[in-house]
Amino acid sequence: MERRQTTRIKTISEFHQFRGLPKPEHPLISMVDYASIKSLSEMGEVSWMCDFYQISIKRGMDGKFKYGQQEYDFDEGVMFFIAPNQVFSVQIDKHSPTKERSGWILLIHPDFFWNTPLARTIKRYEFFDYSVNEALFLSEKEEKTLDGILENIRHEYHSNIDKFSRQIVISHIEALLNYSERFYNRQFITREKANHQILGRLEKLLFDHFNSDDVISRGLPTVQYVAEKLNVSPSYLGSLLRVLTGQNTQQHIHDKLIETAKEKLTTTNLSISEIAYELGFEHSQSFSKLFKTKTKLSPLEFRQSFN
Repeated sequence: MERRQTTRIKTISEFHQFRGLPKPEHPLISMVDYASIKSLSEMGEVSWMCDFYQISIKRGMDGKFKYGQQEYDFDEGVMFFIAPNQVFSVQIDKHSPTKERSGWILLIHPDFFWNTPLARTIKRYEFFDYSVNEALFLSEKEEKTLDGILENIRHEYHSNIDKFSRQIVISHIEALLNYSERFYNRQFITREKANHQILGRLEKLLFDHFNSDDVISRGLPTVQYVAEKLNVSPSYLGSLLRVLTGQNTQQHIHDKLIETAKEKLTTTNLSISEIAYELGFEHSQSFSKLFKTKTKLSPLEFRQSFN
């Protein structure tokens, strides 16, 4: 397949032009019927980086969508979210049969939120940092709820613009994001088997790390390292763990570290410095400080409590 350089699309108008759409009615926000977008079947691989948010549901995509080093085939309708300046690409299969496409894309430039609370709070919605294989799978009822919100945005978008229009649209966008957050939390619970498999793999990964022969050279595991090993994005892993366990990824790493430290303190004669070094710490003081924060005892006090 022919590879192309990443194309940066700065404005929503540029996006419309690139995808063969009429000019947007508003320069900072647009609602697009996915079925009306020009097919990319003549291209090999197309990569984009846009300066605006994209929220969409797509079905029947004529290729593989690639985002966060993951692939997804949009035969089924799923919802995904892309923030400004994130690179994504589509690999087009020129020989695959044409599929019937449906769905919608909501494009929002950050300037649309200027001087509103959502300009700040939109960064708290972690699903903008999820990988494409962590997309939101909607039930029929959930999809109808979101379609209803989109219809409200579309109605306001096509109405006569007045001083209330932007705030009303932003209120609908907030509702869309809040429902999406609720549905993601539902997905963490209902997709229980797959998510608990991730949790089990995390436990094994941390156990193997802290008990490996080369932990000294590898150092302490980071959230990024753990997420990469589990093939998920850091944001998704953190959200998943908070729903399933009430703790974030860093807390899980620290808990496994303290568990291993306790075992070494009670079953070996290694010094505190040697244990800290074996666990990947460069300085024993850092280990002692973390241990006391987690257990309310210094490593030495913990060891002496078993004597």
